[in-house]
Amino acid sequence: LFELKRIADVPDTLKRARGRQGLEVLNNLKKVKGIKVILTNDDIPAPDIDEKLVRIAKMYKGKLITCDFNLNRKATIGDLPVLNVNELVNALKTRVLPGEELTVKIVQPGKEKEQGVGYLLDGTMIVVENGRERVGETVEVVVSRIFQTAAGRMIFTKLKEN
Repeated sequence: LFELKRIADVPDTLKRARGRQGLEVLNNLKKVKGIKVILTNDDIPAPDIDEKLVRIAKMYKGKLITCDFNLNRKATIGDLPVLNVNELVNALKTRVLPGEELTVKIVQPGKEKEQGVGYLLDGTMIVVENGRERVGETVEVVVSRIFQTAAGRMIFTKLKEN
């Protein structure tokens, strides 16, 4: 909690937003039935914050929920149950294959001349070939290819011919 509060008060806008989002997630977790959130002032000696979190979670026989790759790795190595939120999100993402049909609202022009861009409910970007003139419309598209990037998945589509 101390670390989240510290991050929520830093001058860097992006870090501050992430810290505040973390505090909001913590408050939401407290409200979930079946999840016990323990806030403690225990100060466990550890070389870094990740190791401290792992040691405290073990001490309380708890589990960690994280998006942080290094914390996830330390918890796993330390034989602590951990839920990697990124893995959960990827497991829940809509699965599509080339040739499948989708319905998408084109919300903005794409980078290329004739492209339009929309999004699936899970946040996946949909690039619509020849969709620029259809911004604001909900259209039927056919998946042509899927491209995985470090930032996520992009699905390239063509307008469905009627």
